[in-house]
This record gives sequence, C-alpha cells and structure tokens, in this order.
Amino acid sequence: MDTLIIYATKHGCAKKCADLLADGLAPDVTVLNIKDKAARNPEFDRFQNVIIGGSIHAGQLQKSVKGFIRDHASVLKQKKLGLYLCHMEEGDSARKQFEENFPEDLRAHASAEGLFGGAFDFEKMNVLEKAIVKKVSGMDKSVSRIDDEAVRTFIARFNG
Repeated sequence: MDTLIIYATKHGCAKKCADLLADGLAPDVTVLNIKDKAARNPEFDRFQNVIIGGSIHAGQLQKSVKGFIRDHASVLKQKKLGLYLCHMEEGDSARKQFEENFPEDLRAHASAEGLFGGAFDFEKMNVLEKAIVKKVSGMDKSVSRIDDEAVRTFIARFNG
C-alpha cells in the first residue's frame, strides 16, 4: 500500500523523522516537504496511507501543517492516518503539545501517533533563535534527542 509522508521542518528534525519513517515503511513511500508544490495538493488517490508531521516552535506546530490539515481534513479521514510531532518537551508536556496542535477528530482517526523527541541545531538557527533557545532551555550547543524507539513503535502500530 502506497504511503505519503508530508512534513514541515524549520531546522531539519521533522525531515529526519520523515526519512526514518520512510525507511521503516518502505517500499512505496513518497516523502514531501510541505513547502514543495506537489505537497500542497497531493494526488491522494495514489495513496492509501498518509502520515503528517511537523515540529514545535514556541509551543505551536507550523502554520503550514495546520493549514494542510484544515484544507484536507475530509480526505485525511478517509485514509489510514498517522500523526507525528518533533518536540523538546517530555512526558505530559509533550502529550499536551500534541493534543493542542492536532485536531481531536484526526487524533481519534489516526492509526498511529508519534512523539519523536526533537533537536536544537544551532548551526541552522539565526542569532535570535539561538538566544531564545539558550534563554528558554539553557542549552547553547546543538543537541539531538530523537527517540528512535518511538519511531519504531510508530512504524509497528502503523503497520499493524
């Protein structure tokens, strides 16, 4: 069954997770950055499965992902659906971000949900972003906390 993975990323974490998912779900997986023209109005008829992901910045999922979900909600409810989020929060805070950023009806419809951890990539941040991350998190160096086990669990649930 063909799978479409659509993601939005600012510094690359959500892309890395999309690629990990694609590797685990292969073959017949198409991965599109939401910025790509083909991702805005994908040929949904080609895909039985759709996975949507993005990352949290200042508590919010990218507007482009929220807009995509809003614009295609009726079609998404007809597909086998997966939702994932990249974040630096843990535990209940991470779950709360997920629930606040993905609509309840789509969460209920989803076959798999993923909280994949996140990363701060200082090499890809501008000066303001670095200052904000340092102030909020206390970190001043790049760090990756992608949860490979959470990705594997998502793949198992989605395939199940």
